[in-house]
Amino acid sequence: MQRNQANEVRIAGWFLISTTAALLLAPAAGLAQPHTAGAVNWTWSDARQLEVDGKGWMDTKDFYDRLPARAENRVRSDVWNLSHDSAGMSVRFMTDATTIAARWNLRRGNLAMPHMPATGVSGLDLYVKEQGRWHWLANGRPEKQKEEKVLVQGLKPGQREYLLYLPLYNGVDEVSLGVPTGATLELPPPRPPGMKPIVFYGTSIVQGGCAARPGMAYPAILGRRFDRPTLNLGFSGNALSEPEMAGFFAELDPAVYVLDPLPNMTPAMVAERLERFVLILRAAHPATPIVLVEHVEYAEGDFVESRRERYAGDNAQLREIYRRLVKAGQRKLFYVPATKLIGTDGEATVDGTHPTDLGFVRMADAIEPVLRRALKSSR
Repeated sequence: MQRNQANEVRIAGWFLISTTAALLLAPAAGLAQPHTAGAVNWTWSDARQLEVDGKGWMDTKDFYDRLPARAENRVRSDVWNLSHDSAGMSVRFMTDATTIAARWNLRRGNLAMPHMPATGVSGLDLYVKEQGRWHWLANGRPEKQKEEKVLVQGLKPGQREYLLYLPLYNGVDEVSLGVPTGATLELPPPRPPGMKPIVFYGTSIVQGGCAARPGMAYPAILGRRFDRPTLNLGFSGNALSEPEMAGFFAELDPAVYVLDPLPNMTPAMVAERLERFVLILRAAHPATPIVLVEHVEYAEGDFVESRRERYAGDNAQLREIYRRLVKAGQRKLFYVPATKLIGTDGEATVDGTHPTDLGFVRMADAIEPVLRRALKSSR
């Protein structure tokens, strides 16, 4: 654990800022101010006063960036620009409020894409914990770059734990939570001692394209199933497995690395780069499990030969790398074949490549048992 002068705490790959010694968050100047909206008197609190998961480095240029500031001149510009997207980040908190609101300022005014709705690209997604399990509750539907929305109202009275996911394909400059004045807003229960995050590296699919809302990206689904923090290091169209990216990821201390970059790589790139990528991580973390995920099988692959050849060639190279590493004595290396990732009925994608919410659930179902074995091996 490291603490800096701003009371920032890094715990096993996730990030926490506490401005008070007590759990109850009192309004702070510039962070939580009463505001009247309709018949409700609100108290607003900056999300950074709560627990922010999904942040692997403290030395970021902007708080909600996914790579450290020093990466700007060491990674390709496309990767750096994508690192400003808040994919995978979430805010965990406790409140007894019967109404919860949110404000969020987006970095870009383009709220949606032709094949992905604004709720996933730029929206918020609220979950509540009930009887030890996370349950979807509400979302924040963006209509403008600076947004303020009541997420849910009329909740049954009671103190509960909540999880608020941030946008997948947009960045945020500021996020604030609003509760009626007089309601409590507190830090959540601490994670179990020594709990480390799961790190996911990959393409637009890992980043969350094309989930209808942020909580439906498969890293987020798995994070809820294991009730464990995750780091989403998906970079749309740019998961090329460069050694400099492996060097940054080696700085982290996760429970497991999940590597899913193949849809952005040709078979030649897989053969040239991926083994080296794994060995860089392994040199820094000899005992950390690494999960290799095959290229999803495109929905039209049985009918369009060029599409089939693309994923089949990538997967053949990955299988060869896996066999070679295991034969060379690499331990704690796990493998997810493509056969069950999105199913065979052609119903799990938006465009033949990017999963719908159904596709992401299927991916989580396929990866979960392998990830469970990997986590068990890390104990």
